[in-house]
Amino acid sequence: MAIKITGTGSYIPTSIEKNENFHQHQFLNTDGSTLTHPNEVIIQKFKAITGIDERRYAYDHLTSSDLGFFAAEKAIEDANINREELDYIIVAHNFGDVKHNTIQSDILPCLASRIKHSLRIKNPKCVAYDILFGCPGWVEGVIQANAFIKAGLAKKCLVIGTETLSRVVDKHDRDSMIYSDGAGATIVEATDGDGGILAHETASFTYDEAYYLFFGNSNNKELCPDTRYIKMDGRKIYEFALSNVPLAMKDCLDKSGVNIKDIKKIFIHQANEKMDEAILKRFYKLYDEEIPEGIMPMSIQELGNSSVATIPTLYDLVINDKIKDQHVNKGDVVMFASVGAGMHINAIVYKY
Repeated sequence: MAIKITGTGSYIPTSIEKNENFHQHQFLNTDGSTLTHPNEVIIQKFKAITGIDERRYAYDHLTSSDLGFFAAEKAIEDANINREELDYIIVAHNFGDVKHNTIQSDILPCLASRIKHSLRIKNPKCVAYDILFGCPGWVEGVIQANAFIKAGLAKKCLVIGTETLSRVVDKHDRDSMIYSDGAGATIVEATDGDGGILAHETASFTYDEAYYLFFGNSNNKELCPDTRYIKMDGRKIYEFALSNVPLAMKDCLDKSGVNIKDIKKIFIHQANEKMDEAILKRFYKLYDEEIPEGIMPMSIQELGNSSVATIPTLYDLVINDKIKDQHVNKGDVVMFASVGAGMHINAIVYKY
């Protein structure tokens, strides 16, 4: 028996927010003071570090559960399964449904229940639940699905990562330009043959690192002090990721028994282009190997950072040949790796 991803789907909003759209924003320091550089320079530096040219925002009438439903429909169709046979629907997100122009997160009922309702699944034994695991949430959902199937508790699982980060950003914070909206979904099921999930690794660093990403006040001190926005200590996250993600990836690869030379693609969370490149460089240095050309597909330049949605969206695009010069062929070994709020890290070695 092999546990494989048999169907994929993604929903990428069509509303494009380009870097130049931020030229008129009032960016402030954390103490509320004005930044010394003009916005054009700030955005130039932002592009050089993150690689982001543009990002996608959901239309006003849509929520995270809507985006997740759209992606799920595609994944179910791609896998050609009867949705009533799903044993689990696992939905990774961070903020629930945040309606446009509101400040309150809505997770009652959970997003998985909402998506199951939208899918019109009648089977009560199809268990729907959410996981809050920061940006690595979709990867962890796949790991949980794998565990359910291995334990004989499931045969087919739907794992979704969906987010509308544009609803929880502080427009006076430069970091707001990183975040975007989107959803990716996958069907994970037991199949005949070999391959599929070969190994996985997860770690939670909370002793000193738990609050590197947090909910905090706007940089604009004139705004309501009771309203919170997504905030991060970018420098600490960068240093943490470079120190710990390559090691977790190595642990995972070593458990799989796969030689690093046999990895064809690495799907890493689209957090920051320079950071992802540095993680990859350190990972290959652990094996004294050179980085193969084209091994790390990237979507952050056009799609931004949609948290839990970045990896399943990127994977769906690549296997459907929608990213130039990026392909995955039958029998290829790939790796998924992510890091995010918590601070959590995880990885999967997978044979396509």
